[in-house]
This record gives sequence, C-alpha cells and structure tokens, in this order.
Amino acid sequence: MTAAGLLAALIAAQAGGDMPSVAPGQLEGRPPPGEASPLQARVDAAPAGATVEVGPGTYDGDLVIDRPLRLVGRGRPLLRGSGKGSVVRIRAAGVTVAGFDVDGRGGGDLGRDSSGVHVSAPGAVVRDNRIANALFGVYLREAPGARVEANVVRGIRGKDPGEKGSGIHVWNTDGFTLAGNDIADCRDGLYIQSSPHGTILRNSVRDLRYAIHFMYSDDNVFEDNLFERSDAGGVLMYSRRLVFRRNRFLHNRGFASVGLLLKACDDSLAEDNLLADNARGVFLEGSYRNLLRRNVVAESDTALVVYDSCGENRIEGNAFIANLTSLTLVGRRTDTVLDGNYWSDNDEPDLDGDGVSDRPFVLGSLFDHLRGNLTAADLLAQSLAAAALGVAERAFPVLAPSEVADRRPLARPPSLPAVPRPSPRPRRPDPLGLAGSLAALAAGGALLAGARPRRHAEAP
Repeated sequence: MTAAGLLAALIAAQAGGDMPSVAPGQLEGRPPPGEASPLQARVDAAPAGATVEVGPGTYDGDLVIDRPLRLVGRGRPLLRGSGKGSVVRIRAAGVTVAGFDVDGRGGGDLGRDSSGVHVSAPGAVVRDNRIANALFGVYLREAPGARVEANVVRGIRGKDPGEKGSGIHVWNTDGFTLAGNDIADCRDGLYIQSSPHGTILRNSVRDLRYAIHFMYSDDNVFEDNLFERSDAGGVLMYSRRLVFRRNRFLHNRGFASVGLLLKACDDSLAEDNLLADNARGVFLEGSYRNLLRRNVVAESDTALVVYDSCGENRIEGNAFIANLTSLTLVGRRTDTVLDGNYWSDNDEPDLDGDGVSDRPFVLGSLFDHLRGNLTAADLLAQSLAAAALGVAERAFPVLAPSEVADRRPLARPPSLPAVPRPSPRPRRPDPLGLAGSLAALAAGGALLAGARPRRHAEAP
C-alpha cells in the first residue's frame, strides 16, 4: 500500500467509515457498519483508561478497540462475530478483554488471521473468555507484553487441521505470558514463532495436531503444562535456550507421533517432565548441547530416537520404564552422552550394592538400528524375523552397529518427586500400571527393581 493509501485508510478508520478490503498479511481494521457490533459506539465514546462493563446478552458483529480501556463482561455476555473476520480486534496499547463468550461463527480468512480475539498492540490482557468457532482462538501479532490467561478455546469442529488455525498463536511478540488456558480441537494448541522471552504456564492442550509448537523463538520457559492426545505433544524447532519443567506429554500416538521432538534446537534444558504412552518418547534431530535430566519416559513404543546429526547432548538421571525399545539410532553413531539413567529392561547386576549396575547397559539391538534406518522395518517389529535377527546379532556381534551405552546405569529407580503424576484420564485400558510404576519410582522402587523384564533384544 502506498503512503497516500495508508493515510486514507487511517482517516477512514478514525471517521468510522469502511476500510478497504484487507489483503492477506494486512491487519483487519474497522468493520463496515453492517458487520459492526452494537458495542462499537460505547467503545468509541469511552475515554482512554475507562472500564466499559457489558451486561448479559448477545451482541452480534465485530468490534475494534483502538484506545486503552478495559472491556469487562458481567454475566458472560456473548460476542458473536459477523463470520467474516476477527470478532474482537485490539489495536491500542493497554487493552483488557475479560469475561466474555466469543463465537467466530466458523467464518473468516486464514490469510487475514481471523480470530476470536486478535491483538496487534502492546500490553494487552485477554482473560477468562470462552472462545469457539473461530479460525484462531487468540492471535498475538507484534503484541509485546501480552497476557493470555484462563481462557477456554475450542476450534471449529469438523474442519481439517489445515483449514483452521491455532488455539493461541504468537508471532513476532517479545515477552508474553500464556497461563491457565484450556485448548482443544484446533490445528496447533500453542504456536510460537519469532517470539522470545515468553512464559507458558499451567495450560491444558489436547486433541489436535501439535500441542505446543515453537519456531525461531529463543529464551522461552514453559512449566506445569499438560499436552496430550495429539499427533505430537511438543515440537520445538529452530530455537535456542528453551527451558521446560514439570510438563506432561501423554498419549500422543499415531504413525509418526512423538511426545517431545527437538529439531535444530540448541542449549535447552528439559527436567522433571513426564512423557508417557507416546509412540516415541523423545526425538532428537540436528540439535546440540541440550540437557535432559530427571525426566520419566514410560510405556512408549520407543523411548529415544536420536539422529547422528545431533551433537554434545546429555541424557542423565532419567527413568525409562516399560518402553518397548530403549533407543533407535538413525545413522551410524552418536556422541550423545547417556549417564546414570534407570532402565527397567536393564538386567545387569549390582553386586557391590552401590546403586549402579556393574556393567554398562547397551541400548537397542541390531533390529532397532534397522528400524531407525529402514521405514518398512516397523512392520516387522514383533515378528519372528526380528527375534531371529537378535539371535544372529548375539552369535555374530560383527553385525552390530556402533555401541550406544549408559556407562553408569542405575540399578534402582531414582526418587523424582518433582515429576508430575499422569493424567487422570489416560487412554490406555490399565491406568493403574503407569500410576503404580511412578509410585514405586518415588518410593525407591523396590518391587520394580526386583521384577525387571528381559531386554528387548531378547524378547520372543
């Protein structure tokens, strides 16, 4: 848009006139009169810093807030949009929107980021709203210092993931807080792109593509969240210095599903997290100098998938419980350090009673190596062919790939009191199995240590 065109658009917005059609990537401005909310006149008349209280009822149309004020719902009024754009559009610093039901009517345009609440100004607070049937729930676009708290977001039921947006989408926003939100049935739950210094706390995210998705977003912290029943619990990509603690990544299952994936992520810390009942527990590719410690990885088909494109990662003091396979190495070798972890399929003795097995625990088998490098090998994972290959490996160790071992495996489960408990409603038919394992883990795990299953490579 030329400078003259932009000036004309701004004048039209201030005068209450129609905005020109919005091209993809441009901000939605003031809606035309036929699409505007009846609350628009009250907002326009309010002085800067005022509190505008809205009583019960249904208010049809879209609303622009272009001055600092607090818009507060009493008795949960319904803001029902036009179905053509964002229902609430925050365009001034210091705006609060709280206490509303917001209905996007299943309409809008992904190219224009149509949302239940769309924010493009600093210092916004979006709190205690119930947002449904919008392409994006809450969209933060260049909105530094925004806080999105205690909202319930539900996407457009029946749409494919590619036809709808994220529950909370953060773009080019420095210093944001997402806390206590409940999100389901969107494309991604929390999508963070080009947005550093964020804090993500106590959110519950489920039943979508990726529960949390980072792209090019450094120095973020996320703690005490629940990410479950999705294609992936966490997908962290092209980001540095992420810190995540006490999160639950649960029941993320499918052909390529994973609890936690790090791709091209460096210098990050994962501690005291629970990853349970995932197709793959932790997946590392092209990532450097990350530390994973004091986590529990349990009841997954594969506990660890590590690509040889990774370097200088450390995995220490974790508990790996009842996984079908401990490690799949994609490539020929890795310098990933595994040290002082507990492996429930480790049957090496601890004759001196120091709590550490007397010999290193070798992870994986030749078949596990093949299944990491041959796509079709998964089809044979429980077959006689896999068992025969295990026998051949033991008889002719020259076939084995480079050894990956935990040099000081723990003989007994460690006490990890900061690791959260599993979800109260797991998908698997025997929820007491994992809960019992974790109780034994916290108490010292005497029973678990005395009844370890045989190693996967030797399974029939």
